[in-house]
Amino acid sequence: MEKGDTLIQMNLKKLEEVVNGEGLQESFHLIEIHGVCIDSKNMKEGNLFVPIIRMKNGHEYVKEAMDNGAVASLWKKSYGTPPKGIPIIFVDDTLFALQQLAQFYRREINVKVIGITGSNGKTTVKDIIGSILSSTYRVHKTKGDFNSQIGLPLTILEMERNTEFLILEMGMSEKGQIRNLSRIAQPDVAIITMIGQSHLETLGSREEVAKAKFEIIDGLHDDGLFLYNGDEPLLSQHINMLSIESKSFGRKYTNDLFPTNVQLDEYGVHFKLNHSKIQYDVPLHGKHNIFNTIVGIAVGQFYKVPIEKIQEALQQINITQMRFQFLTAKTGFTIINDAWNASPSSMKVAIETLQKLNAYKKKMIVIGDMLELGKKGETYHREIGKMLNEESIQYVFTYGELAKIVAEEARKNYHAGKVQSFDNKAEIAEEVLKIITQNDVVLLKGSRGMALEEIVQNWM
Repeated sequence: MEKGDTLIQMNLKKLEEVVNGEGLQESFHLIEIHGVCIDSKNMKEGNLFVPIIRMKNGHEYVKEAMDNGAVASLWKKSYGTPPKGIPIIFVDDTLFALQQLAQFYRREINVKVIGITGSNGKTTVKDIIGSILSSTYRVHKTKGDFNSQIGLPLTILEMERNTEFLILEMGMSEKGQIRNLSRIAQPDVAIITMIGQSHLETLGSREEVAKAKFEIIDGLHDDGLFLYNGDEPLLSQHINMLSIESKSFGRKYTNDLFPTNVQLDEYGVHFKLNHSKIQYDVPLHGKHNIFNTIVGIAVGQFYKVPIEKIQEALQQINITQMRFQFLTAKTGFTIINDAWNASPSSMKVAIETLQKLNAYKKKMIVIGDMLELGKKGETYHREIGKMLNEESIQYVFTYGELAKIVAEEARKNYHAGKVQSFDNKAEIAEEVLKIITQNDVVLLKGSRGMALEEIVQNWM
């Protein structure tokens, strides 16, 4: 697909109306913005600078932003006096103004929007849908996991004008956030991948997590499509209250979409959808990726992508880094970098997938803490430890205080010395190198705060 010619553009008078701002000097009305940026160091010529208040206060960098190419800036009314001689639009809240601008641009472009939320699998589903739709349409999608109250509007504003499909992840840390993101994005298709144990520290229970994820339907168009995990009772119990078209997916035959003729091998996964004769071959490992793929197929079919193009796109998927990413170390052994994040459900899936990879002589795993689990943190880590055994995974290394609980439980199923806990990542890297050979594999998985990818860097 050819690239679009422009990003968002408008004059400052129009911008002032869109963000309900005030105070713009009349002499600046006809200045045009081309694109939006919140990083004063990465401005491009013609950008609007939006100063966000986070660990650093963006208002302190307005002058730098202007020096680096910005033509105007928003300014929070309650935050002092801006530098003189700069085109400034005053707003009540700069983050809210950024979100208003994104919502306006989404409507102006009238792009089809796919919104994705869920405890696990958002990024992989986004990548799968992106691969399928890109075979037929011009697609823009969330980079990495840029799915927050700041990241989602920025993703929209980075979209080129000739975009036909916009694929957005929607993340959260508390109630109300998915609702807000859905209202900004106004999806035509809304997806909930699964309900796991993420955010239990703030939400308290999986029931509350499900309610928070269900907020994605708040912005869904009346003629849209809702795709949800039908194996999850916390979701399926709410479906009868919906007036929109919905389809369930999962392993049970009672779902609208389910896999048959499933095969898993060293290539990835192979399956048919429902009772059709069409086979899908996908170079992704683990049963969970069958369901992620089914979601992608459903979206492709909803938007009339030919089956042959769907099959071809699935064989060429490019998954975001650190999501069960296969790498080769400089000494030849295989690394599976799944270090982006971890919850009990995703950790279990990763372990089960590793256990079934039979092409390797020895299998090893590096496990980091699973964070934000609240009072059940110890219980969940102990459950992970019970899953591990020397027959299917020969060595276990843990990093972090909570992961020591995993090691404590796992040692019951291992010979002495096969399960080790560390407080230093470099020591883990060294210990693995002592015992690993070219025909072996090591998987790394932990919460984002554990940054286990730093271990990988020692091997590359």
